[in-house]
Amino acid sequence: FHVLRDIDLNVRVGERVVICGPSGSGKSTVVRCLNGLETHEKGLIRVDGIELTRNRQSVASIRAEVGMVFQQFNLFPHLTVLNNLTLGPIKSRGLSREAADARAMQYLERVHIPEQAHKRPGQLSGGQQQQLAIARALVLDPSVLIMDEPTEGIQPTIVQEIGDVIKTLSQEHGMTVVLVEQKLPFARRVADHYVILDRGRLMVQGAMNELDDDLIKKYLTV
Repeated sequence: FHVLRDIDLNVRVGERVVICGPSGSGKSTVVRCLNGLETHEKGLIRVDGIELTRNRQSVASIRAEVGMVFQQFNLFPHLTVLNNLTLGPIKSRGLSREAADARAMQYLERVHIPEQAHKRPGQLSGGQQQQLAIARALVLDPSVLIMDEPTEGIQPTIVQEIGDVIKTLSQEHGMTVVLVEQKLPFARRVADHYVILDRGRLMVQGAMNELDDDLIKKYLTV
């Protein structure tokens, strides 16, 4: 089954792009290709100047700079919330335990679950697990943040605040954001550009403030 065809997309440094489209259109496959979670058979993917190939060093170099928020959380169930956040900074950034703990608590505060620090993921609600997954991606201070429908199960008020955190970090640190999202309010809050996929093809792209009503009605949830 040929999932993606003729995808031609450039995302600039510091740009925040939302990918939307109907179920099965290839949105998740696109973002999973960006860090080698899915292997592309043809074409070229380049992230931060590094070409993504099947070479392990290429994949490792890209993953070191790309944060990922998955649909299914992918948390470590045997680690506490705090240790889920500190593992990456200690292993890949060389932070001390004390520095990693302080940084982790800072991001738990930002996603509004600092009181859950010493619990395990299985003790959290689905929404809290997603908040943890977002904090875990942000704590590494990635150059690129990929988010695959991150707002599922999260209370609307917290969704708004998480959107503001992501936008602020992008503006302050030049972080590039590629977001799969169907909900228009969050897409508008975070993204400055949109891309619409349908049946594995890129149908249209443009500035978020120029997204017209016909496309909204067809492809997004208001």
